[in-house]
Amino acid sequence: MKESVLKDCTITFKNGEVIKFPHGTPFYKISKAYKSKSQIVGALVNNKIVSLHERIEDDCTIEFLDINSKTGNKIYLAGLKMIFEYAFKRLFPKATVRYLYSLPRGMVAEIDYEKYLTKTDVAEINKVMSKIVSDNHVIEKLIVANNDGIDYYDKQLKNKVKADNIRNITDPTIVLYRLDDIVNYYYSEMPYSTEVLSKFEIHYLGKNNFVLSWPTETDNGVTKEYVGYDAVIESYKNGKAWLDTMNIPYINDVNREITKGKINNFIKSCELNFNLEINETAKEIAKRGNIKCVMIAGPTSSGKTTVTKRLANYFAIYGLDPIVISLDDYFHERKDNPKDENGEYDFECLQAIDLELLTNEMVKLFNGKQISVPKFNFVTGSKEISGKKIQLKENSIVLFEGLHALNDEALPMISDLIKYKIYVSPYIPLCLDQHNYISLNDLRLIRRIVRDFRTRGYTVNETIKYWTKVRNGEEKHIIPYIHQANKIINTSLPYEVGVLKVFVEPLLYSVPSDSKYYSESRKLLSFLKQFFAINSEYIPNDSILREFIGGAIDD
Repeated sequence: MKESVLKDCTITFKNGEVIKFPHGTPFYKISKAYKSKSQIVGALVNNKIVSLHERIEDDCTIEFLDINSKTGNKIYLAGLKMIFEYAFKRLFPKATVRYLYSLPRGMVAEIDYEKYLTKTDVAEINKVMSKIVSDNHVIEKLIVANNDGIDYYDKQLKNKVKADNIRNITDPTIVLYRLDDIVNYYYSEMPYSTEVLSKFEIHYLGKNNFVLSWPTETDNGVTKEYVGYDAVIESYKNGKAWLDTMNIPYINDVNREITKGKINNFIKSCELNFNLEINETAKEIAKRGNIKCVMIAGPTSSGKTTVTKRLANYFAIYGLDPIVISLDDYFHERKDNPKDENGEYDFECLQAIDLELLTNEMVKLFNGKQISVPKFNFVTGSKEISGKKIQLKENSIVLFEGLHALNDEALPMISDLIKYKIYVSPYIPLCLDQHNYISLNDLRLIRRIVRDFRTRGYTVNETIKYWTKVRNGEEKHIIPYIHQANKIINTSLPYEVGVLKVFVEPLLYSVPSDSKYYSESRKLLSFLKQFFAINSEYIPNDSILREFIGGAIDD
């Protein structure tokens, strides 16, 4: 018998505590011995994401994951999906659950059933979910051969989409999870048992559509009150309807177009569809006649710059004089920029903008005077003379672009009567399968990794390190204003992950195993396995995707 089987293993926890456990001890049991203020859902073992089902094999460092970490939150969501599906199978055996897309602090699910459910039905669903949590069912981890997984979905469940996804992975084994008689996978590790899944709320939208919400990693374990995001939902529905018309609802359908040599046609269709939406938005605003200011906001890597330029071009077609002003150009000098609670510069807050200067200049502009617009140099951290001078004409329309453009405190002198607010974000309606959609935040992170490397020379580690701060800033300063938008512009292109894959994979593989961001890079690599690569030569030089991969017409 090997010595390693008999010896104790030394575990070093994140807090510096060191404890020995017998070889083969499940991480679930170890987690119970660890004093944590919140429920543990998974672990990072030597920077690798593992489920609590696995067992310790050697000395290691462990960081336990809860709902307040990005990875832990994804594990929590995967568990919620399973108990939601479980509740429906118990109450409505003939119902089919589909998870369509994410919302801020939520996820939209659609139920295919013979009749519309009632509020009484929803209450029963909630009750069954709560009971399975309190009963603490174990979620069993199954490692099966790839071919067995294909046969299970193809022949037993008649689910060709999931079967094809497993075929495309090509790994020798796949991981499934079982909760009683429910077997599924969610491209994530799962909690060991259901007892940790107590924090959720169900919101019924009617017509068998639901929003399932839970605490995000920035909510400190508290499920925030659901705010209706009707415009976001409408944007997703429109995108999904278009993909259904194209007969491309899932990623394996995009892969099919690649293998048939037809991907260039699909790319052209996606680009045309995107341009049509921008055109229709510009036309609607121009027809109103009273709009003098268009406020364009969105999170990082959403494509605000391209949307703003494209809108300006269309406004010119409709006889308007477009003037673009980036709020970023009015940032405080770096030395005057506010700092966060950790003493680090906070570039996400509203106060990072020199509001006094911005207000004074805009008052002059709207009083008919000419102003000089600065250009902020993010390398030196200071405003520079750009030589750009602007003055309003009778047909002028001003496009304000920036993180805080929807926040009325940024430009309080501008009346709501002459404003039109636009929120942009890549709400990609393409799904991996019926139970797994493409994460909005993962897509944006991939976009940002590619752009940061190209334009700033940042490593993956540097981008991911800053990403948490960016996301926290969005939760505070952007998401609360989404519902004010007159229009949501979806900046995703259904084909784009296949293109981004070519650029981002080498960068992700470069992350060393001892990096604290190794697990995040491997998770993204695992996600990218589903997508066939697409050559960027097919991408037009005016595509919004060029904002990230380079080669834009105005680069």
